[in-house]
Amino acid sequence: MSVRRGLRTARRVLTLAAAAVLASALAAAVPAAPAVAAPGPSFTNPLVGAPNSADPSIVYSGGNWYYVATTWSSKIVMRRSSTMAGLKTAAEQTVFTLTAGPGCCTMWAPDLQWTGNRWYLYFSAEPSPGQGRRRTGVLESNGTDPLGPYTYRGILNLEPNGGWAIDGSVVRFNGYPDHFVYSAFRGGEQGLFIAPMSSPTQVSRNGARISSPGLSWERQGGAVNEGPYAVYNAGKTFLTYSASSCQTPDYKLGVLTWTGGDPMSASSWAKKSTPIFQRSDANGVYGPGHASFVRSPDNAETWVVYHANSSAGQGCGTTRTTRAQKIAWNSDGSPNLGVPVRTGTSIAGPSGDS
Repeated sequence: MSVRRGLRTARRVLTLAAAAVLASALAAAVPAAPAVAAPGPSFTNPLVGAPNSADPSIVYSGGNWYYVATTWSSKIVMRRSSTMAGLKTAAEQTVFTLTAGPGCCTMWAPDLQWTGNRWYLYFSAEPSPGQGRRRTGVLESNGTDPLGPYTYRGILNLEPNGGWAIDGSVVRFNGYPDHFVYSAFRGGEQGLFIAPMSSPTQVSRNGARISSPGLSWERQGGAVNEGPYAVYNAGKTFLTYSASSCQTPDYKLGVLTWTGGDPMSASSWAKKSTPIFQRSDANGVYGPGHASFVRSPDNAETWVVYHANSSAGQGCGTTRTTRAQKIAWNSDGSPNLGVPVRTGTSIAGPSGDS
């Protein structure tokens, strides 16, 4: 080998070695991509079977899921499980028994919310059996355990003259205090109303109407807007709600978007002209509605939890069961729920749920 060829070979070896050292240094300087959390145990819908399974509300706290729903009685019962899948067989625990008075019987639509350093459990009930004047009451936890114990804090003064008010929940805004959203009858029409909260147990004034069932898909079997529940994404506040009569298979979900400004003004809300979630004859799911939303344990996913029937003729009684599925987001940030998953289909649980 000539001297010149030897020098070229040596330079080539040194160049390759330097490149290897540089690549190694760059690899060390760039952090590895975070590991994607594994999905939780799989389950099939219904997530929770009848009878205490309509109007569901789920939260995740301290490594456990907590689930409440309509009981049609004076008892409020809760299930707890370390995984979402485990709620299917988790035991029901009575967390409170309502007594005769302002809010007693046939409890509907409980909603569990964390505010400050306490849990608050809102519910719809009537003062005595028989479908009387149903109003919204609230319980306050004595500590930080979602299972309680709870203390009854009374009825929210939502409607003039103590009028009928159901399906309430808390909605939060940037730059405004918490508000309470609910459904009520005024002028013979069932719409959505909102009231500012002076505390977690009371509002500072009667509610103002923000939505009426004016679209054809909101008026099937009856003109209805009810079951409002907030979901947040991309810095925006969305308010989902149930539309049409729950006695029909056409009970479904719509959505309002808060566009800024006073939440008490209907002009601060934009209604999507088409439903976002409805019956799927192909999948055998009817009347999906009264949804709530929850984040996965690793905060990477959002899940919708709702009730539905497996038959078009089952109506809005104790046949409704709780179902859950992961949602996506549209390009404008609004929720994309897709279609209801077929009963019996295996669903991977929320990410990080173990």
